[in-house]
Amino acid sequence: MFLKSVSPATFVALILPLLPGAQGFPFLNLGGSKLALDNDFPDPSFVNVPGGKWYAFGTEGNGKRVQVAESDDFASWKLLNIEGLPNVAAWEEDAMHFAPDVIRRDDGKYVMYYCANSKKVGPNKNDHHCVGTASVISKKGGAIDPAGFQDDDGTYYVTYKVNGNSIGNGGDCNNAVDPIVPTPLMLQKLAKDAVTPVGDPVEILDRDTADGDGPLVEAPSLVSSSGTYYLFYSTHCYNEDSYDARYATASSITGPYIKNNEKFLKTGDNPSLIAPGGATVHADGDGGRMLFHGWCDSSMKQRCMYDAKISLFGPKAFIV
Repeated sequence: MFLKSVSPATFVALILPLLPGAQGFPFLNLGGSKLALDNDFPDPSFVNVPGGKWYAFGTEGNGKRVQVAESDDFASWKLLNIEGLPNVAAWEEDAMHFAPDVIRRDDGKYVMYYCANSKKVGPNKNDHHCVGTASVISKKGGAIDPAGFQDDDGTYYVTYKVNGNSIGNGGDCNNAVDPIVPTPLMLQKLAKDAVTPVGDPVEILDRDTADGDGPLVEAPSLVSSSGTYYLFYSTHCYNEDSYDARYATASSITGPYIKNNEKFLKTGDNPSLIAPGGATVHADGDGGRMLFHGWCDSSMKQRCMYDAKISLFGPKAFIV
């Protein structure tokens, strides 16, 4: 077979497996990530709407509870003067909204998942972040980083992190001093409205020092391709250079998920990239698209948005 010209994704899918020793490569970066929005826009998620436009949603900042950006081509992005969350619910305080995620339901309506501080009850209650349908686990530290997912059979799910380190005992991320508190990633099945929980949540991943995860795992994003489920997540503390993005794979949505244990995104992957994480991934044919954040500069005062295209091939994910 002779191919005069192929795309990076095609190269990964067709050519790379034929190369000697290819099975030993954890991933191959053929193009890399690039700065997409030079503005404070942490924890970006995104959705494609009929007509082709892309919309990204970011953590509270620039005077908005939920920020919104727009793109025609997933390459050039514009920050919009739109409040993505004009009203707050009765259970939440009007502060600290972050990690929004939006999905488009089969009926054409959109659902936003986000986390916010629940209102304090009594004088000695701690601040806990909650995800609306996951608030029952708040006694374990709260729930953060929700991300919606629709499986091939049409079933909706939401993944999230139990924020155990918020009630930890000190050190890095408040969770490096014994006894270490679990920070598991959870999977909750949802009804057709993509909101109402069905059954109990299932733990699908947790931190493990032996895997180099540091004091926590967080920011789950679930995607599937050709029968494989890819669970992207971040490790370490978001305000340290060691913060990164990794992934684990499974043949069933409930797991078990096997960690790749490679740093899919890390500081230094390109000259401007510092502490990348908070990634959101959506499948697109045999590949996918990704948005994530990294510190805008070494002062670590603002987190800019980056984008990347990826290939999903067997148990491996590649930046293309």
